[in-house]
Amino acid sequence: MELRTMETIRNLITIDSEILGGQPVFKGTRVPIETLFLHLEKGISLNEFLEDFPTVTQDQAVAILEVAEKVLTSKNFAKLYETAA
Repeated sequence: MELRTMETIRNLITIDSEILGGQPVFKGTRVPIETLFLHLEKGISLNEFLEDFPTVTQDQAVAILEVAEKVLTSKNFAKLYETAA
C-alpha cells in the first residue's frame, strides 16, 4: 500500500481507545467505519447512510470507499492475503 493511501487513511479515520473502545471511526465523529459497510451490505444506499449519520460527510464516506477499493485491488494485497492464511 502506498504511503499516500496511509496518509489519506489517517485524515479520514480516528482510532482512539477513548472513542468506542478504539474502534475505527470517521474522523471527527463517533460513527464506526464498519457501519458504512454494514449499511451497504444490507442494500441501504449511501444517501440513506448519510441521512442516518449526519456527522459523516459525503466526501468522507466516498473517500473511505475509495481507500477500500485501493487496498483491495492493490498488487500488495496478494502479499497481505498470503500472510493472513
